[in-house]
Amino acid sequence: MSVFGTRPEAIKMCPLVKVLEATEGIESVVCLTGQHKEMLQQVIDIFGTKVKYNLNIMKPRQTLTTITSSILEKIEPVLIEEKPDIVLVHGDTTTSFVVALAAFYQQIPVGHVEAGLRTYDKYSPFPEEMNRCLTGRIAELHFAPTENNKNNLLREGINKNIFVTGNTVIDAFQTTVKEDYKFKEKALENVDLKNKKCILMTAHRRENLGQPLENICNAVKRIVEKYEDIEVVYPVHLNPAVQEVAHRVLDGVDRVHLVAPLDVEDMHNIMDRSFLVMTDSGGLQEEAPACGVPVLVLRTETERPEAVQAGTVKVVGVDEEVIFNEAVNLIDNKSEYEKMAHAVNPYGDGHASERIATYIENWFKGE
Repeated sequence: MSVFGTRPEAIKMCPLVKVLEATEGIESVVCLTGQHKEMLQQVIDIFGTKVKYNLNIMKPRQTLTTITSSILEKIEPVLIEEKPDIVLVHGDTTTSFVVALAAFYQQIPVGHVEAGLRTYDKYSPFPEEMNRCLTGRIAELHFAPTENNKNNLLREGINKNIFVTGNTVIDAFQTTVKEDYKFKEKALENVDLKNKKCILMTAHRRENLGQPLENICNAVKRIVEKYEDIEVVYPVHLNPAVQEVAHRVLDGVDRVHLVAPLDVEDMHNIMDRSFLVMTDSGGLQEEAPACGVPVLVLRTETERPEAVQAGTVKVVGVDEEVIFNEAVNLIDNKSEYEKMAHAVNPYGDGHASERIATYIENWFKGE
């Protein structure tokens, strides 16, 4: 049984579910917690994923406590009824940690997809860092995207059943990216992708709300004012704290397109056609290198250091001047840009899901 509840998890789990469904000897069942709603459904539809259970936990004004208790209560009867041989969870969401805990209470083995990412700061990202650490303590099988992730687990005394697989998000591109793609989001038709360089930007992380987000938006404003051949696409998160700053600073700025959150197909295809990605998201740090697009990380740390080491990603923090200067460097300096654009993607070859399915089969055969 694969259980997930947010849009980023779905993007990374749906390719795996597809492979599990096609694997003889594996019966695949999907359960959604509904931690995200509309944004999650878009991904399910695009991948054609069959869902057997949906816990629909979404409530107005929910907190980490209410999310945790709702999932714990609602997943228990599903696990008792379905009696899965193994429960797969993904990454670092509250869904992943709580479902792992519920499976542990039923003595069902847990497989952790995207295991071993760490910042070693329990409050950054919050609550994700503790979610993934606690999931790692419970899990029986650890599917680590990179050797670096595997080494993190080994250092913590987790030394059994760690499999280095690559990241399943790269597998997703086989479904989503198309050469003759037509954007569904009408606002993207106004972006001149032929004659101008597109910067795709996302910024919504909890740690960046307030002054850091102001700094990011001000830096972006300065970039488009300096360069007439730059367009910026910013899918603005629905969080009112993000909406307020983004619209106050960037509304009406020429060549800055503030758009609604994009579905995964629009997102991957605009990314594939972009010159640069500026983001505080984790997933985009893995996805953009698959398109040969450099990434500036708008955070002070990353749990994806292998991308930094490979040269596809640079952590630039949240200071306006630094963000502006780093972007200018890549726009003006062709050799710096090429170095990042052509670095080898450390997240694999697009076959992570197949490896995970094979490891699960072998584990049950005792191999």
